[in-house]
Amino acid sequence: MEKKKVLFVSQEITPYLPESEIAKIGRELPQGIQERGKEIRTFMPRFGCINERRNQLHEVIRLSGMNLIIDDTDHPLIIKVASIQAARMQVYFIDNEEYFQRKAVLKDEPGKYFADNDERAIFFARGVLETVQKLRWTPDIIHCHGWFTSLVPLYIKKIFKDNPLFSGAKLIYSVYNDKFDNELDAKFKKKLIFDGLEENDLKTIEKPNFINLTKLAIDNSDGLILGSENVDKELEDYTNKSGKPFLTYKNSDEFIDTYDEFYDKILP
Repeated sequence: MEKKKVLFVSQEITPYLPESEIAKIGRELPQGIQERGKEIRTFMPRFGCINERRNQLHEVIRLSGMNLIIDDTDHPLIIKVASIQAARMQVYFIDNEEYFQRKAVLKDEPGKYFADNDERAIFFARGVLETVQKLRWTPDIIHCHGWFTSLVPLYIKKIFKDNPLFSGAKLIYSVYNDKFDNELDAKFKKKLIFDGLEENDLKTIEKPNFINLTKLAIDNSDGLILGSENVDKELEDYTNKSGKPFLTYKNSDEFIDTYDEFYDKILP
């Protein structure tokens, strides 16, 4: 019997970024799922604060070289990879000099969110899916972690819905307490329409903030997980009312086995 394939798309993974709730799950979950007999691929952004030498990142030339067009501007896609030897697990990094070379994740030193976080999230989502196509790897489950991954379900369900690599994939979105306080760029919706999405697909994000972006991800997912013990009450209610299979919060002792069972339940 062929192994089921799980694509993990994570905003953060330790040891590449400091340990957080998302980073810890991003590190431990893929290893645990692999040890339970499934095949995995794992992606994260190559934020500029990641030490490439210490973590032995190197560019994958055969996967790099494509340009992604965002808001009518070309942005070169660079793919890097590193291995977590103890987990026998590779991590693919989505990189671009303009978006990911700065020495911070989402905010500058004074604590102000980067004005182009919307484009960075678009580039990351598109970059992951284009790279998976180049790998010719067909995921059964795509599991997204962190608001920075929230466009992936939308792209799969709307733009890549007829792509044979993704058409059978089930989308799972974990809702975390990773709220950002500002709104994304006012032209965010326009940039997504330029990318091939339709006005009707984007009604939820008339106001492009964390709550609405998370609702958009929930709307386009097949299964939902409360990844934090305390998530925004509005989002918890929205998840409960979605009518979709969902898991309540699971602690570090039980989440791997519970998630693995949830994947099997979601799969046809």
